[in-house]
Amino acid sequence: MTRFKLAGTWMVALALLAVLSFAPTARTAEPKREDAKVAAKADHSEHDAMLAACAKACSDCQRACDMCTTHCGHMLAEGKKEHAAALATCQDCATCCAAASQIVARGGPFSQAICSACADCCMKCAKECEKFPEDKHMKMCGEECRKCEKSCVEMLKQTASK
Repeated sequence: MTRFKLAGTWMVALALLAVLSFAPTARTAEPKREDAKVAAKADHSEHDAMLAACAKACSDCQRACDMCTTHCGHMLAEGKKEHAAALATCQDCATCCAAASQIVARGGPFSQAICSACADCCMKCAKECEKFPEDKHMKMCGEECRKCEKSCVEMLKQTASK
């Protein structure tokens, strides 16, 4: 019987040793998964913030272009035909920026395509509005277009690197 007690003690000791040898592995693996989750969440929230900033710039630009379209309409009514091109440019830019704001805000699959188009529209609209440096409406629209263009280009750079 002593022999069985000795063998039983050895079995318990070996079982305990086996459990302890695997336990540290399980404990060290868990923080690595947590670190990866935290990093993924940080990366995701950074991406969301970038999309939100771009969508806001597009929305701000859309409103500025719509206001400028109305202003150009008044200028045309007063006989200032040089505002005709700006009216059409601002109108199209506002439409493009509205679409970009919506698609980018939801992180849609065409975010890069619309941002590329939006940056191009904003660049052309800004050039048209900058032809009237003394006009406060045109100046404000040109500034918003430049901000939106910059935001879209930045978003394109960030998403291209991922």
